[in-house]
Amino acid sequence: MRKLPFFLSTLALLGITSLAPVRAFASKPDSVPDWVRTAAQQKTPVYPPETNAVVLLEDTTYTVAPDGNAVEHYRRVVKILRPQGREEGIVAVPFDKDAKILSMHVWSIGPDGHEYAVKDNEMVEYGYPGQGNFFVDLKVRAANAPGRDPGGIVAYEYEQRSHPYLTEKTWFFQSDIPHLTQSFTLELPPGFTYGTVWAHSKEIHAADLEHQRWRWEIKDTPPIDLDHVTLRPAAFSLEGRMTVHYAGPSIPAPTEGSWKSIGEWYQAISKDRLVATPEIAAKAKELVGDKTDFYDKTEAIAEFVQRQVRYFVIEMGIGGYQPHYAGEIFHNRYGDCKDKATLLTTMLSTVGVHGALVMVDHRRGVIDPDAPSIVGDHMIAAIEIPKGYNSPKLRSVVTAKTGRQYLIFDPTWDKTAFGQLEHNLQGGYGVLMEGADSQLIKFPVLSPDLNTIRRTASFQLQPDGVLKGTVTERRFGDLSEDRRSLYTSGDLKEQTQYLDRVLGQDFTTFTVSDFKVQNAESLNKDLTTSYTVTAERFGKPMGPLMMIRPRVIGSEHLEADHKKRHAVPVNLDETMQESDDFAIELPSGYAVDEIPDPIKLDLGFASYESSSSVKENILHYTRTYTVREVTLPSDRYDDVQKLAGVIAADEQNNAVLKKK
Repeated sequence: MRKLPFFLSTLALLGITSLAPVRAFASKPDSVPDWVRTAAQQKTPVYPPETNAVVLLEDTTYTVAPDGNAVEHYRRVVKILRPQGREEGIVAVPFDKDAKILSMHVWSIGPDGHEYAVKDNEMVEYGYPGQGNFFVDLKVRAANAPGRDPGGIVAYEYEQRSHPYLTEKTWFFQSDIPHLTQSFTLELPPGFTYGTVWAHSKEIHAADLEHQRWRWEIKDTPPIDLDHVTLRPAAFSLEGRMTVHYAGPSIPAPTEGSWKSIGEWYQAISKDRLVATPEIAAKAKELVGDKTDFYDKTEAIAEFVQRQVRYFVIEMGIGGYQPHYAGEIFHNRYGDCKDKATLLTTMLSTVGVHGALVMVDHRRGVIDPDAPSIVGDHMIAAIEIPKGYNSPKLRSVVTAKTGRQYLIFDPTWDKTAFGQLEHNLQGGYGVLMEGADSQLIKFPVLSPDLNTIRRTASFQLQPDGVLKGTVTERRFGDLSEDRRSLYTSGDLKEQTQYLDRVLGQDFTTFTVSDFKVQNAESLNKDLTTSYTVTAERFGKPMGPLMMIRPRVIGSEHLEADHKKRHAVPVNLDETMQESDDFAIELPSGYAVDEIPDPIKLDLGFASYESSSSVKENILHYTRTYTVREVTLPSDRYDDVQKLAGVIAADEQNNAVLKKK
């Protein structure tokens, strides 16, 4: 699914931020328009010292023609406050074959008051053809105006014609820097009507300018700056936006500000792409073979699409939303997220299993249940479960308003086991594209025992402090994703360096031998690794005493600082359970003199417990850390800090051995 901010950030990496400034020239007194000067002369509030820039003016006028085409007129004036804010003065206007830039002008005022106007031949155009896994027709017209220093002003204005793919326009009015004055004006033909939905913001009523014109205005919009916020959600899940849905007598299928109408629109542009070819039917039949169980049949087809269809994006125009034909996807063996979901749904239909596409955003919280719109950047699949069918292997299950149950599965996420859902979608929302039955669905938060790390180890401690032992670690769910990728795609050097880096967090000097990996490709089985480790200076002699850490390996690193959070939810990322069970055989001649006290803390959203015990010269350490929720209100941050402190202290606790 096309997502413009991602595209622009990628282009920035390709070179927009390194554009050389255009040459300076002696400007005429009228080289900068009056509206720019007026905005620049505004008195700005006192902002925190870390504020990089401020938008002094942002004005959008969106004019819809009777045939559905639209023209957008946009103005923006930004003031640079810190050297780190220079990038805010880079002008980049996106366009493609369906969104033509009719005019574009860029001006700037340096900190010394000198005025500049960028000429047309001093602007450049950047495209993004064939980079990595993407081929898209989006481009940007870009300019790097002079004077982008603290105190400088950069302004630009453009007019752009577009043919909207659906009858909605979203006004994004909040970002990571403050805005002083913003406005959005809607102009509609006679006989047209409109409605608005608001996300992450209270509704603001429009001023009626008469003659089918309405204007919304906002003053002093605060930034959503999460740069120094730990356990933060995605910024886009907090930034305010308004979506306008409009309809008129000349538009046959408008979106009416409802999830149902969005689903009907999407079905209209995708239904002919879901037609199976004989080759697709034959392959599905081959994969299913003599399987009759619903789970077994769907798993075989889902894993084929997940693993054998390469992720590759080709998007042109409406192709940012519309999938390719299932027959093409199958023949080419590649496609983007909506292509893979389309092929999966089509293949399932040939073996009697119904499926539907589901529009999502990969960042939890971006899709707002109260703000129907096409805002989203990803597509997955919903597989209808036969009535009365039950299986413990079906974990990510939702029930629609129709009473139908669906298994939610993402064939693009190639390290998530069939039956589960990647952690970043859990607890979020998606649009179930089922024609007249289209609706918003909420995804479940899966049980912690479906996302686990379980370590067991037996060690022997020598009188000189050297520790030697065998370690077995079992991972399941998303917590195994990175390591499955490493052990299936990485070379021996990468695997060795990774293990050295992990163990280097707990040991100063060590060697590893007999390393083994099992089930790296089997997503529905534990990824199991085992090895022998020898660590020097693990025990720290202090005269007749020796200090050792019962928690030998495995650091949790729950990041929580001591700052106050104001209205920013806490993102715990994923539900999970981590457990350790270690036995340390003590050296002869030593006895345990002191062990850490047991810990037991249950905060509802998470719990942590550990204990150390001694039996027959064996020091035994166990702990279990469980996270049950993925998002918390900001007022629970004190509890998160408490949890982080308890974990950090326990991980550094020592036992004291004493010579007999």
